Amino acid sequence: MTNTAVKKYKNFKSFYPFYLSQHENIICRRLHFIGSSLIIITLTYVLINAAWPLFWILPFLGYGFAWLGHFFFEKNTPATFTYPWYSLLGDWVMYKDILMGKLKF
Repeated sequence: MTNTAVKKYKNFKSFYPFYLSQHENIICRRLHFIGSSLIIITLTYVLINAAWPLFWILPFLGYGFAWLGHFFFEKNTPATFTYPWYSLLGDWVMYKDILMGKLKF
């Protein structure tokens, strides 16, 4: 596995190109997208049905799919380990970029 942290990012704008470079494998991106979609669906279900015990599975849905993509397809270390907040934001910006057709799915 390659080390994803080579410099300290001071803002998200400079971090996002690095984040995208860690998601070049299409299967990795698809797994991120699936995990994020499952988070939205599950969170909606939890809120509508007050199914609070299901709330705890949200991190497993998001990180589980994403980390599978990184470890088995991208073969790198998730940026979450070094830049947790920028990485979380990057997940949702990448999700939006895929939905808008800016990134290949």
